[in-house]
Amino acid sequence: MASNKSKIIQRYGDGTREEKRSSGSRSDYNMEYKYTKRILDNYIKHSDAVLELGCGTGYYGVYLSDKCSNYVGIDIVPGNIEIFYKKIKDLNLHNVEAEVGDATNIELRTNNKYDVVLALGPMYHLPPNEVQKVFEECKRLCKKDGLILVTYITKIGVYLNACLKNPREYPNTQKNNSIFKKGIDDSRDSIYWFFSPEEIEDYAKVNDLEVIDNLGVDFTFIPEYRSEMFENAQAWEELVDFMSSSKSNTGFANHAVMICKKT
Repeated sequence: MASNKSKIIQRYGDGTREEKRSSGSRSDYNMEYKYTKRILDNYIKHSDAVLELGCGTGYYGVYLSDKCSNYVGIDIVPGNIEIFYKKIKDLNLHNVEAEVGDATNIELRTNNKYDVVLALGPMYHLPPNEVQKVFEECKRLCKKDGLILVTYITKIGVYLNACLKNPREYPNTQKNNSIFKKGIDDSRDSIYWFFSPEEIEDYAKVNDLEVIDNLGVDFTFIPEYRSEMFENAQAWEELVDFMSSSKSNTGFANHAVMICKKT
């Protein structure tokens, strides 16, 4: 069981926090969802059975409902699942299920059952030893030659974001120690954990997973200049397209997606 389960549930409460995040207008949120969906489109087929651990309020579940044969979403926050249930009912999604569960220990699910296993949230909130448990569960539930997609928050990306937004406070020695050495934000009550691309790939290798790619999906730009950059929409999109498609930029993203194969 996730050791900080109560903190996660307390933070996300009735699900409205996560729902507002997915429906927000912030440009970095839009970037994160846009490029994550692009990656999903590249790897998920209509014939695939998909399991998502940490499904939130069903943003990707609804999106994938007509892109896969069936989808199951599991989340540790009951409030998130309540909102997801309502979406399933309102949209009449016959091939979509949602349930409360812990990504470190998925009960009553058959081994080697799913073509694609997504963990698009748990790694944000779990310490390293529990991240390993999620990888083990993903591998157990995934079919041979199936795919596992994992999202995570990058150490440099999230720290650079803080430095650009609050240059009077960041960087500082305390944060250098907590983020670089411990992988945590010590001002957020240990509810957020960060990894470098190399560290998250090490989890894949320990679990005998083949790393296919590891790509950033959102990047930090100084807020004061965003509106000016957005004026040239085509050039802006070309820039972000290039950054999101090049593995060399992954460490500078706030969030990244690693794609693995179970061999």
